[in-house]
Amino acid sequence: MPTIRQNISYAYKRSVKPYRASIVHIVRSVAVLFLAALLLEVFVFNYNYFATLSNKPINLKDQIELAKGDDGLFRLTAVDHVMEFKNLNTEVRNIRIDFDEHQPAQNLRVKVQFTDDAHHTYFDSTEYTVGVPEVDVSTYVTESEYINLNTAGYVNNLRIEVVGDEVTYPIKLWTVSLNAHCPFTFSGARFTAAFGLLLLCFMFRPRSSIYRINIVENPRRSKAGVIGMVAVEMALVSSLLFFGSNLVGVATSSYNFGSWDGTSVVNTFEVGGDNAQQYAELARAMAKGQLYLDEEPPQWLQDMPDPYDKGARDEAQKETGEAYLFDVAYYEGHYYVYFGVVPVLLFYLPFYLVTGASFPTAVGVLIAALAFILGCSALLDRFARYHFKRVSLGLYLLLQIPLVFCCGILYLVKFPTFYSLPIMCGLAFSVWGLYCWMRGRLSKHACAWYLAGSLCMALVAGCRPQLLALSLLAFPLFWRTYITKRRLLTPAGAREFACLIAPYVVVAAGIMGYNYARFGSLTDFGANYNLTVNDMTKRGMNVGRLAPAFFAYFLQPPNVTGTFPFIQAVDFSTTYMGQTIKEVTFGGIFACLPVLWILPFARRILDLRRRARSTRTIMGVIVVLLASGVLVALLDAEMAGILQRYYADFSFMFLAAVVLLAFIVNENMAAGSTAHVIGMKVLLVLVALSVLYSALLCFVPETGWYSDIYPWAYQDIIETAQFWT
Repeated sequence: MPTIRQNISYAYKRSVKPYRASIVHIVRSVAVLFLAALLLEVFVFNYNYFATLSNKPINLKDQIELAKGDDGLFRLTAVDHVMEFKNLNTEVRNIRIDFDEHQPAQNLRVKVQFTDDAHHTYFDSTEYTVGVPEVDVSTYVTESEYINLNTAGYVNNLRIEVVGDEVTYPIKLWTVSLNAHCPFTFSGARFTAAFGLLLLCFMFRPRSSIYRINIVENPRRSKAGVIGMVAVEMALVSSLLFFGSNLVGVATSSYNFGSWDGTSVVNTFEVGGDNAQQYAELARAMAKGQLYLDEEPPQWLQDMPDPYDKGARDEAQKETGEAYLFDVAYYEGHYYVYFGVVPVLLFYLPFYLVTGASFPTAVGVLIAALAFILGCSALLDRFARYHFKRVSLGLYLLLQIPLVFCCGILYLVKFPTFYSLPIMCGLAFSVWGLYCWMRGRLSKHACAWYLAGSLCMALVAGCRPQLLALSLLAFPLFWRTYITKRRLLTPAGAREFACLIAPYVVVAAGIMGYNYARFGSLTDFGANYNLTVNDMTKRGMNVGRLAPAFFAYFLQPPNVTGTFPFIQAVDFSTTYMGQTIKEVTFGGIFACLPVLWILPFARRILDLRRRARSTRTIMGVIVVLLASGVLVALLDAEMAGILQRYYADFSFMFLAAVVLLAFIVNENMAAGSTAHVIGMKVLLVLVALSVLYSALLCFVPETGWYSDIYPWAYQDIIETAQFWT
């Protein structure tokens, strides 16, 4: 029997020693990058600390003319919230407004004005100039209390005013100082972000070894790289959801502790209001054997000749004082949920039957998002290993990252509501369904894989029916085998084809039965009975909506600003002289995701594939993806409107097509050639810009998000990013 030491020695010689030089190089490089990130955090990101070391602070406490409390703190009130200091006659580099940190946290909008050598009166914005901008100061974030000023010479008079309507008075203040010393701060989040970005830059640099690891010839090393990247992506998505959203609905003694029950290790709580509990209420109803919600619609709604007219509903609600449920289906005196039923059967109903509590929607969104990342990576790996011969680990990761992060799932995770859950589930089922189909095409156990794949694809109908367009990929994937080669006419082929079709039949029967039991129609999902902002029963189809939607979804440039997060909602104008359903959006995918700029060359790239291969499977897949993406986007606009979360319905289709086109180009270029090197550098830039846009979109302040609910805490994110202000 070999000893433990001998086993360790054998494992070392077999698994570590051959790669010792590479491991040492990686460790050294990581150490250097760690040190670089540390130096950036200490010396660059703390620029204000070093810039103010030589300052001579001036305390203006004696000149503050505000009322004081018994605690010695000044009080800014609704009547008296202006501080003015005259005849200073001194250089002012910054001011510090020292609020009491023990008072209730809030974000304050502060307006600063001054006179200096260039201005003998206070100045504001004019037609041709921009005055001193108002700034946000959080009573919770010390760094925000330091405001750098850019003056012309000496400052004579200084005026500080708290502005805005949403201010809770009184505000407790210690003092105001000029030329204050900015504190040294070490931000763990900023350091980690810098370290991660440096690692990515090092990993994807043009001469990186990951471009020399062929995933077909080096399966162990490439799989290790893929698994590592997927683990990082899953951690980032989980962090965004748990730490960036106020809609998680999970509490512990140290997380969302304000909603913790004080006894359980973890407990759930309802978030988002009554409208957000539709799935949970449906689960309770199903547990009692009914398909409509328990809540009784008000009598005035039942008596209305047209309950789908929002204006009439609002008037009736004002007159009676009785509220109604918004954004649910109303039919013959009952409320119904028109969203896909699969998430209820998958998460809410089992959770309710076991615990008696409502399933936290955000957790469902996270589970589906993680499943999507895993399935997306597995599907891409399948295409790369079995349909292309020269895909490197570097190219795979360079395309996998935007496929995951730019397809819209980050926005769904940003708002992990019941609106996001069916879309996220539909995407997860779609990628796993396609993966199972791909496995089945080359497997000896094709029937099992086809059953699993078609079941996943069919369940999409009970989540997000629009994503059923991805089922059209069955035509290019199976046409040659079962139609051209006539395998369908063989016993084995007939069995396999039956496995492909059977899940669709079973799921369709279940969904049609569910529809019939509710609305007396096999094909009516209930969306037309929705009590929403417009009358869905009369919405119909109108070609006039298509052009504005096409521009908004595909072509509209982003609205870029000079302050973090540098992206804002875009303006929307239309010549369509009717009602347009439109929420805030942030630009079209072709304008905001430069990696999609490969698509205009699709025809030439497909010609390369056609000349190199006699089969047309990949060509067919790309064509179906592109056609489906356009179709789904326009159907979304016609049936529902233009909403940012709907980008997730079709963005994946275009990104997946880009991935396959890039694989084709890579296959037809000589490794190391000038064209290949330039192409990889261009692709790296396009991917970086696309991922940057998608990442910044996660931090754009929006109604109902973290920045709206906890603006004083969101200010900490801004101060961390804008370290120079």
